[in-house]
Amino acid sequence: MNENGSHTGESGHERPDNPHVTGHEVSLGEGHVPGTGVTVADRFPNPGLPPHQVRHADVDERAAKRAERQVAALFTLSILGTVGFLVAYFTIPMATMVFIPWFGHLDLAHTLFGVFLGLSLLGIGLGAVHWAKTLMPDEEVVEERHPIVSPVADRQGVIDTMNRGAEQSQIGRRHLIKVTGGTALGVFALPLLVQVVGGLANGKMGDATTELRNTFWRKGLRLITDPEKRPIKASDVTLGSVFHVLPEGIFDHPHQHPAHGQTFEHDENLGVMERKAKAAVLLMRLDPKDFKSSKARDWGYQGIVAYSKICTHAGCPVGLYEQQTHHLLCPCHQSTFDVTDDCKVVFGPAKRPLPQLKITVDKDGYLVADDGFAEPVGPSFWTRAR
Repeated sequence: MNENGSHTGESGHERPDNPHVTGHEVSLGEGHVPGTGVTVADRFPNPGLPPHQVRHADVDERAAKRAERQVAALFTLSILGTVGFLVAYFTIPMATMVFIPWFGHLDLAHTLFGVFLGLSLLGIGLGAVHWAKTLMPDEEVVEERHPIVSPVADRQGVIDTMNRGAEQSQIGRRHLIKVTGGTALGVFALPLLVQVVGGLANGKMGDATTELRNTFWRKGLRLITDPEKRPIKASDVTLGSVFHVLPEGIFDHPHQHPAHGQTFEHDENLGVMERKAKAAVLLMRLDPKDFKSSKARDWGYQGIVAYSKICTHAGCPVGLYEQQTHHLLCPCHQSTFDVTDDCKVVFGPAKRPLPQLKITVDKDGYLVADDGFAEPVGPSFWTRAR
């Protein structure tokens, strides 16, 4: 202890009069970088960090070269995955369905998109991990927190440490890793750029309003239960009951005539699941005197109303009906819609009511659509948000 009452460590530096803080450095094990010791308490001379385990790449240049080639191969795999995504995007038509045993019918384009992007991410991730495990230093270093404003000498020390780390990572010496790793990270941004910029510029993504108004519903189609595919009579729908319904014929070939003033899906490659996703409807029966809106009552039949099942917030399926309050609840983000008042939003992040499907009955008493949806179904995209 000096005359000021502060302790002096083994290195001769003064330190505060604190029995738990010292100024001496502790080695982190054989092979540690000089100057990276840590200041620890006298009560804990060993911070518990494991000693450095010498690896083959540390002592054998051939092993280091082999590790370098392995890392480069993984980065090359990432590059090939990105290139494969781009090729699939520009050459394979959307909604091309293929049958694969054990998996059934798959959308070929989107399946390949997922596979190639997975390979791209996998190559970058595994390459970075293998690089860190075989070539980068693996010593753990602990140091005291320095003051917010560090002395010039300390800041220069940080710069020296970063330069030393860059040298130890061997990025300057391993030209193959630098080229392939940089290329893999660079080209990985291309799929996003192609989809967002190229897709919009070429009109490949289509117009959101047109696409989401273009559903399978049209005048005269009977309502069938999902998944039983059974036509529904008005007498089958009792007070408080809820049916998940689809348009009759949705599982058949989609070539049919559109309703007046509507476009219609004529793409023979369009999958059943995509048609179902846009056409799903909830059917329920209320007491006619419970309706607050005349439109909700007039577009229904004797208290039976039908609304799109797709939430206008993020597209989740609305499937929870509260019989006492006549509210429909989306389980994803708790958007709540009032069935008695045109399914307007009464709670949650949704901004638009659920679109209503106008229905009536045919001569046999079966419920049928009186028209298609009058507005787009699904989330409020930027082109029609309000």
